[in-house]
Amino acid sequence: MKVVKRLMKLAAKVPVYYITGNHDEALRRYSPAKLGKLQLIDRLDITLDGQRYWFFHGDIFDASTRHAKWVAKLGGLGYDLLIRFNDIVNRMLTLMGRQRMSFSARIKKSVKRAVAYIGDFEQTAAEVAIHEGYQYVVCGHIHQPQLRTIANEKGSVRYMNSGDWIEHMSALEFNDGEWRIHYHKATPMKRASKSTALMMEELIEAA
Repeated sequence: MKVVKRLMKLAAKVPVYYITGNHDEALRRYSPAKLGKLQLIDRLDITLDGQRYWFFHGDIFDASTRHAKWVAKLGGLGYDLLIRFNDIVNRMLTLMGRQRMSFSARIKKSVKRAVAYIGDFEQTAAEVAIHEGYQYVVCGHIHQPQLRTIANEKGSVRYMNSGDWIEHMSALEFNDGEWRIHYHKATPMKRASKSTALMMEELIEAA
């Protein structure tokens, strides 16, 4: 409720777009909807400073969320349980004066298939955006903070992923004419400056 109240408070001053994803799919039956300056949508096409932006959650590229709803729901339940257990462990670590840790992030980074999926997701999102004539594509879903340029034979696009507020405590921020990934000071994750492609190669070699 605190998040909803905060959004409503912001919407009284500036436009706020709530973009639906697979974890709040039930809201999609009401999309698009508008309440003052608060808008519920599935995707946002907008032009900023002459540049075309495509904002969306990203689950449209995930076969499990599109074609096997029960698999997606089971996976979501397991993820939620893992996060809750992780929260309990981190509270104990904090009391012991030790560094917090992310179970899900470690699991994702230790599996070749997961690493390859991240790369495929980013490449697919970028190629679709280039084909549709966007200069920026902004999404989430895979929980991997990223801000880089992806190119192919047809052009290039600025790919941006906001990460999340569970594992990485990250968000995208536009300030002074530039985009950057903003991390909350409490995040246990390291500020990685390497591209996802480079991290993928290193993880695959180490696996």
